[in-house]
Amino acid sequence: MKAIAVNGSPRINGNTRVLLEKVLDPLNQAGWETELLQLGGKNIHGCRACFQCFGKKDMRCVCKDDVFNEFAEKIFVADAIVLGSPTYFTDISAEMKALIDRIGLVAMANDNALQGRIGAAVVAVRRGGATHAYDTINHLFLKSGAIVPGSTYWNIAYGLNPGEVAKDTEGMDNMRHLGRTIAWLAAALQGHRKTYPSAAEITKA
Repeated sequence: MKAIAVNGSPRINGNTRVLLEKVLDPLNQAGWETELLQLGGKNIHGCRACFQCFGKKDMRCVCKDDVFNEFAEKIFVADAIVLGSPTYFTDISAEMKALIDRIGLVAMANDNALQGRIGAAVVAVRRGGATHAYDTINHLFLKSGAIVPGSTYWNIAYGLNPGEVAKDTEGMDNMRHLGRTIAWLAAALQGHRKTYPSAAEITKA
């Protein structure tokens, strides 16, 4: 099994990374192949609504002037996807928003390529707005037919300075529990994602 975590914070070793690593720990212990990708601070632009992905259907975006396709290639082969962001004005980072808009559309263009995968949101916050940022990420997963696991609370932890979220005991325990839940859910779903009914099949039924 493979899990991809994406850090949407420009602070490479900031609080968002701490949370994502805590989620991946139980998966590593369970023998998963895991990778943490650094998105924040890299060159990625928003969706240009050209809809050429619907014509090409090659699991890629036609725009090749940034890092999107590099990330998409890894996301689309993962069994679980964990997207993490800091909270900026009660929402996610600009880089994470760009990734969400484009990965969602490319997935739609390619037979709902995220359907049946496990998707989880993780948010670092100083004070307020984390729930809205958390919802923004989950909108991608829920719209795409991904399976969103719960944990002991919303996947949020508090801290300002790099590493400060580690002092949020409840938040860190929640991240660890989330990782265990992903492992458990993947084991329960193993072998079923390939037979997951498409939206068209469900509509016809």
